[in-house]
Amino acid sequence: MINLAPGGQFSGLNSITIAGIISAVIILVLIIAALIFFFMLVLGGIRYITSGGDKGQTEAARGQITAALIGLTIVFAAWAIINLIRLFFGINILQLNIPNAQGV
Repeated sequence: MINLAPGGQFSGLNSITIAGIISAVIILVLIIAALIFFFMLVLGGIRYITSGGDKGQTEAARGQITAALIGLTIVFAAWAIINLIRLFFGINILQLNIPNAQGV
């Protein structure tokens, strides 16, 4: 006899909040930026290796690698700023809690 565990639970759309959407978008942007950095770095490395000593292609590949590293620095700085805001002000941007305007 096979005993399968029950599937996941659906919470419904009433649990979706603006704060949750903002937090999810911030996390998604950071993940996408990291993936783009990795892709651009690998592509720049491949272009550098396959440049065959051509000065123009080598410089273009080096520029792409530099741009990828600058992008990674910007993403890391954004992540650091988010954590500094959390530490200094006690506001966790990745898990926002925006109160409802009930009774107004």
